[in-house]
Amino acid sequence: MTTDFQFDKKWLLQPIKGDTGQAYMGMSDSEKVFIKRNASPFLAALSREEIAPKLVWTKRTSDGAVLTAQEWLDGNLLRPQELGHNDDVVTVLKHLHESESLKNMLGRVGGNKRTPLDFISYYAEELPFELKKDDYLGEVLHYLEDNIPKESGFSACHGDPIHKNWLLSETGKLYLVDWESSMLADPATDLGTILGRYLPYREWGTWLERYGLPDTQENIDRIFWYAGIDFLIRIKNCHIRQDTKQLNQEMTLLKELYVY
Repeated sequence: MTTDFQFDKKWLLQPIKGDTGQAYMGMSDSEKVFIKRNASPFLAALSREEIAPKLVWTKRTSDGAVLTAQEWLDGNLLRPQELGHNDDVVTVLKHLHESESLKNMLGRVGGNKRTPLDFISYYAEELPFELKKDDYLGEVLHYLEDNIPKESGFSACHGDPIHKNWLLSETGKLYLVDWESSMLADPATDLGTILGRYLPYREWGTWLERYGLPDTQENIDRIFWYAGIDFLIRIKNCHIRQDTKQLNQEMTLLKELYVY
């Protein structure tokens, strides 16, 4: 039994293993593309800026879904140990965060603004009882509630720049992929995810110098805050989908950063 299917007479779509049923390898004669179902409309702008792989076409299916095809690139996803030390990661993120055109485009296609209070509210809303009664998570949450950073403006942010969302092509070009979590937020949202997961706290200042952000205590504290709320939200989401293995990994990383 095959899971391949056709959405027209030309293209055969093969689901990509490990995705959530929304991504496919599209094949037509000798042509091959990466196809995403109902992908972010922000992709067109990202493709023009060469932050995401080249957009090839967009088609609407008979059931109203939108399929977006991007250039198929052979290459590798970054490994966790590579992410914090790859200079191209810094370059891509800086480009994304400083681009007024990308910020404006994301706003036009419905990108939501997220403030620190929005992240706190998302975590606290319908929080499972098992997490609510966890003393350690409660300590982290209290810290975050007591140290909410000042808003410092909005930029286009990826929202989930973990290692498996960085594709290094065979030509050496680095791309950010999977933009379903994109948002207008403080750039520290993305920086907190990367620094909090992939670099020891003592190395944050050096990384920020490469990014071009002064390693002041205020900036360090802001990124530390966003790293913490990112871990809490991932832990909540892991609990909801009953992914115990990933939940434990997130808890381990959080405890390495937030020591009580």
